[in-house]
Amino acid sequence: MPSLRIWCLVLAFAVVAAACGAGTDANEEAPTTSAAIATTTSAPVTTSTLSTTTTLPLATTTTIATPPPIPIEEIDGWELVWHDEFDGDTIDPASWNYDIGGWGWGNGEAQYYTDRPDNARLENGLLVIELRQEQFEDSYYTSARLKTQGLQEFQYGRIEARLKVPSGVGTWPAFWMLGANFDRDTDNPIDSNWPNVGEIDIMEFVGREPDLVIGTVHGPGYAGAGGLSRWNRQDYDIADDFHTFAIEWDVEGIRWFYDGEMYYDLGRDAVGDREWVFDQPFFIILNLAYGGILGGSIPFDAELPLHFYADFVRVYQPISPSG
Repeated sequence: MPSLRIWCLVLAFAVVAAACGAGTDANEEAPTTSAAIATTTSAPVTTSTLSTTTTLPLATTTTIATPPPIPIEEIDGWELVWHDEFDGDTIDPASWNYDIGGWGWGNGEAQYYTDRPDNARLENGLLVIELRQEQFEDSYYTSARLKTQGLQEFQYGRIEARLKVPSGVGTWPAFWMLGANFDRDTDNPIDSNWPNVGEIDIMEFVGREPDLVIGTVHGPGYAGAGGLSRWNRQDYDIADDFHTFAIEWDVEGIRWFYDGEMYYDLGRDAVGDREWVFDQPFFIILNLAYGGILGGSIPFDAELPLHFYADFVRVYQPISPSG
């Protein structure tokens, strides 16, 4: 008869196998370089089942090369009012804070957003958002969602970022904005004043459509699947390199740009008799979601971690006549 020790080992193996299997079937909410560098860090990570919490050492390894620099432009009639080049050692707390949680964000997303360096950090002049497969709280994936809410908010201007999106089915990186008066019920996070505050999606990318980026606005009466949107397809995989995504936004409307080329011009009359909610300050968000309504099903054989990189975020506004 097997010894007690052997039975304990068998039971432990079964528990680990069950936990790993549970993380492969998550489902579906509302953006290369030159001198390569490999950076390795490790940090204790708290993971949990419904009633058991364990601390495991998880190594973080990112290999990335720095893209050729794009200097800050002198744009006639515009002035740079805020920017982050991500050149420091740590994410700037005067510019960015975090959304935290794993409740699906109203879209059935699979990841738990954290504020750990494992999921968001600066490396080699880049912001790195890392999507990891790990059991954390009640989720089996972790990622990060950074926002400038309450810190850097803007009404009108040219808002741009140079980004490298991850490849892979199920990925859903985004560069977007919400009205500064956005508010969520802390007791019931699905309850918020969205879409009445307005949302501007400067860039959304889904890994199952590797040649496609999407620009959209959401507002009262034109939200979710009814958002006013434009698809922009290329003849190559967008995840293969860095690209610059931008909007130019004023009282007349919003225009979307991909690597300097405009592909969508949305005037305020496009909402018809519905309310145009884009004459107010907005804040900026960068996040990497997994699965969800737009991200789609997560493949069982996905290779993680995956990375979403930002080289810079810059905001220009028109120079006032008195300036």
